[in-house]
Amino acid sequence: MKEDSYFIFDWKTITPALGFTLIMWVVFYIERRFFLSFVDFGVKPGTLKGLRGVLLSPFIHSGISHLWSNTMPLLVLGTALSYFYRQQAFSVMFYGIILSGLLTWLIGRPSFHIGASGVIYMLVFFLFFKGIFTKYYRLIALSFLVAFFYGSLVWYVLPVDKEISWEGHLSGAVVGVVLAVTTRNKLPVKEKFLWEKSDFNASEDAFMQQFDENGNFFEIIRDEEE
Repeated sequence: MKEDSYFIFDWKTITPALGFTLIMWVVFYIERRFFLSFVDFGVKPGTLKGLRGVLLSPFIHSGISHLWSNTMPLLVLGTALSYFYRQQAFSVMFYGIILSGLLTWLIGRPSFHIGASGVIYMLVFFLFFKGIFTKYYRLIALSFLVAFFYGSLVWYVLPVDKEISWEGHLSGAVVGVVLAVTTRNKLPVKEKFLWEKSDFNASEDAFMQQFDENGNFFEIIRDEEE
């Protein structure tokens, strides 16, 4: 697979992240429109009923500011995941949601944990560490961009604010690192120059024949009859 055909931005790149955030907004609209509250569908650690929040909690938010603060990071990070890790994007999102939700259920305080913050932390840590592990320059560059824009989020995996589910953040971060280690992705095959190929013979190449054994250039003068 050629490098320029590996990274292709099309509708498949933006659709997953856009669809995820759209569901969040629809759920929020239904709550406000019909005066409902879906908080009870969040993750409730230590209870069987609270396990349903493993799948549902990322789509439930406490207010418009909570929802908006999660919308843009999800759009940006979700799109980056689909663009740079197209073949693994679905499995990373699926297992990321499930595992981070389960870990929150195991270590969280006995209250309802809602919001997509855990998913965002999972994406941040996955994109950062996966890019470093691959040692591929484009993905390393992505890692540094993620660190630059979202590096400050690392403080919120600690209990710095009792109103914030730091357990959900920590769970997402841990799962993101685990997925970065365990997820395998096929990198694009870099096109090699002619002289980089194993079957290249310098003595038969017209350009290389213009250099002596010491690498010095000399001009080849041909007879007019030739």
